[in-house]
Amino acid sequence: MKERRIIAVEGIVQGVGFRPYVHRLANTLSLTGAVRNDAAGVTIDVEGPTAAIDDLLRALDRLPPPLAVIQGIRTETAPLCGYVAFAIEASRPAEERRTLIAPDHAACDACIAELRDPADRRYRYPFLNCTHCGPRLSIVRDVPYDRANTTMAGFVMCAECHTEYDDPRDRRFHAQPTACPTCGPTLTLSSAEATRYGDAALIAAAAALRAGEIVAIKGLGGYHLACDATRADVVARLRAHKHREAKPLAIMVRDLEEARALCEVGAIEAELLTSTAAPIVLLTKRAGIPLAEDVAPANRRLGVMLPYTPLHHLLVQEVGRPLVMTSGNRTDEPIAFQDDDAHARLAGIADRFLGHDRPIETRCDDSVMAVVRYGPTVLRRSRGFAPRPLHLDAAFPIPTLAVGGHLKNTFCLGKERSAFLSHHIGDLENWAAYEALQQGIAHYQRLFDVRPEVVAHDLHADYLSTQLANSLGEGLERVAVQHHHAHVAAIMAEHGTAGPVLGVAFDGTGLGTDGAIWGGEFLLAEDARYQRVGHLDYVPLPGGEAAIREPWRMALAHLWAAYGSELESLPLPFIRDVDPDQWSGVKQLVERGVRTTPTSSVGRLFDAVAAILGLRLAAQFEAQAAMQLEMHADPAAAPEYPLDVEERGDAYVIHSAPLIRALTGDVMSGRSTAAVAGAFHASLARSIVDVATRVRARTGVGRVALTGGVFQNILLTERTAAELEGHGFDVLMHRQVPCNDGGLSLGQAWVAAMQTVDS
Repeated sequence: MKERRIIAVEGIVQGVGFRPYVHRLANTLSLTGAVRNDAAGVTIDVEGPTAAIDDLLRALDRLPPPLAVIQGIRTETAPLCGYVAFAIEASRPAEERRTLIAPDHAACDACIAELRDPADRRYRYPFLNCTHCGPRLSIVRDVPYDRANTTMAGFVMCAECHTEYDDPRDRRFHAQPTACPTCGPTLTLSSAEATRYGDAALIAAAAALRAGEIVAIKGLGGYHLACDATRADVVARLRAHKHREAKPLAIMVRDLEEARALCEVGAIEAELLTSTAAPIVLLTKRAGIPLAEDVAPANRRLGVMLPYTPLHHLLVQEVGRPLVMTSGNRTDEPIAFQDDDAHARLAGIADRFLGHDRPIETRCDDSVMAVVRYGPTVLRRSRGFAPRPLHLDAAFPIPTLAVGGHLKNTFCLGKERSAFLSHHIGDLENWAAYEALQQGIAHYQRLFDVRPEVVAHDLHADYLSTQLANSLGEGLERVAVQHHHAHVAAIMAEHGTAGPVLGVAFDGTGLGTDGAIWGGEFLLAEDARYQRVGHLDYVPLPGGEAAIREPWRMALAHLWAAYGSELESLPLPFIRDVDPDQWSGVKQLVERGVRTTPTSSVGRLFDAVAAILGLRLAAQFEAQAAMQLEMHADPAAAPEYPLDVEERGDAYVIHSAPLIRALTGDVMSGRSTAAVAGAFHASLARSIVDVATRVRARTGVGRVALTGGVFQNILLTERTAAELEGHGFDVLMHRQVPCNDGGLSLGQAWVAAMQTVDS
């Protein structure tokens, strides 16, 4: 029986070789008709035997092209129209945009083979790509995803490229960024002395890096600052000029073999490094490696990535040694991605600029991943992942926008069952970051045709993200979501559960409903509701933001809570390193309750312990003290320090004072830093199990979700998960969404959606 069907395919199906794949399938099955892109995805108009059309549908569902993500296939029958062949048609507009844009993808093996083949016309061409790889989000301006709607619109294809582009049998068929040395973007190296072009620019840039210069490199989603990772003097100069004194720097190495020479690389890490997303992966350093210590000072781990563009492949090969590859910005600024802005902002850092004339539409930092508890987890979700949506079990009842938090900002757009979690925006510390958030929201709304009817935001009125939410037009419903509830909701959305779950949300700072600064929370969550069933007991937060920058203040607050006036007699070495006048002034604030806010923050508890151990009295970046505490800890230590749990009304309160007293006693007796730090981690993990066990006995809830920035601590996370599982709990951990504030917007959107359903 012969019939005609109209097949609508939704998902990431443009710019990934989907139409030529359908074309080949149809011809193999002797079907006639046409396939085209439109603003809703891909439409297939096909005629032929019913059995053959069914075979086509099965193949689409089971074996799509490697980069395609199919979210839905809808079919309807239509009258026969007498097609005589199967064609690929030009794109058509649609009233509603439903197509998805692919993330930027690392260069594929076929393209790299061409890059290295002297006989190929694209030999050593830094901008080659095909339908299986290359820029996507970073160049797209509008949908449908056609060349005219990308930043490649200004590059007119030569005859040879056009022949490939028009040939359904070629892997560059309708590869929108396709280019070659004749018609594509050109590489340039600019410095005070001269400007070089093409391969000469690449060779000169490599020579400059080998000579100890800092080079700003224009990549897929913005500029990197690169230098020789083996030279301590150059790394120190980069840090000084970038104003990034201690935060670890990522490196780029030639290949997996070089990564293994520097770090321990397991099977999952290797898979992540070589994936199409090509993220930075946190790896354990090997001893005695030939890298400058200041690349990742006082850190057992190293952020490593492989080349992911042809330019990177050529450059790393030419230099012949590992390169620091860090975001092209100064501390607290967004990554530079526009040429004039990059030259202005990075002129005092970079000696040379290796750039090109392909514009970047959307800035996009590198993603960061680690392996935690036998599985991959995303710590920063950006290049290679965004804007691929998370497909949720429940649909958004109305279009939703969530604007995220203050640090590690992302935004999220919710439409039907798709949550479009944005690329990494960064910390909203200045107007440039605020503008980046505004621009990103507007761009995503246009690409995915989302017109929000509700906007979700944090409780904190002073966050720039909250101010943005309040500045949006009239008619929008606004939903304020408590910070830690958003953390728990994010992991619930990721795992497709409406609860109930016991969310353990540990982080540094989040405004609570009682006006205190929360951060050590046990929340029983179900649907859009939550109940605070436990928390770390309050201690004073002296001086607000100053306490975050100076961990010794939190040490004073916790010691005062544990010892009272006796703290003056404690022979702790770190106290001697604090200015006596400052110590006295902060102590008075704590004693009198002046300029202090109560806090239950576990992040600040980490700061206090790090300071008591003398590891960090002043923090140069967020969570530096906590990171150093983890790096110094003995992973095999026993949970020796008591964290008493008190039942107070409907909640369990963890008292940290007994732990502080026991830990301080060990420090004064000369016990090793590794033993004390290890016992602290183990004791905190045991206290989580203690509270979870009590909550389960009362409520029957045996599923625990670990979330919040403190769970970036791999030692604590793995220890806690193992102990919970040993006590019969089902443990949820973040895999696709950051546990830190980069996941907040997803949780805010999810809560707003659930509240809409409930109402």
